[in-house]
Amino acid sequence: MTSDIDQADHLTRGRARIIPVLAVLLLTQQTVFLSPDATRGVDQVKIGAWVVLTAALLLMLATGGGLFRSPAVRALLNDETTRLHRLRACATGFWVAMACGITVYLLAQIVAITPREAVHVVVTGGLTAALLSFAMQERRALR
Repeated sequence: MTSDIDQADHLTRGRARIIPVLAVLLLTQQTVFLSPDATRGVDQVKIGAWVVLTAALLLMLATGGGLFRSPAVRALLNDETTRLHRLRACATGFWVAMACGITVYLLAQIVAITPREAVHVVVTGGLTAALLSFAMQERRALR
């Protein structure tokens, strides 16, 4: 059995590696949503998966992950540096979401954009930026 410190170190390194992959997965899911024929049942399931993935990623970003670990490991996973990285990442995500919202507003003057499309752009843009920002900060700190 490994110590809490070893376990937290392993999980921190894994988190820094997997978050960019999850951000790319979130972006690639948008191709299903943006496809012209997204009315089939299977497409609706894939679009519903976006909601589940988005909620899971937001929960991970809000808590730092490790919800199913011991309190000692969670405390080590969410040290002061990690909390600072998450705060910075959330700020980055906020500003990107605002930029996406303004862009959608301006584009809506030219092209018809549904509220559902607007939500997808704003949420996906902001969350992806926050995830990538967090991952980059964590990887830089691990060097």
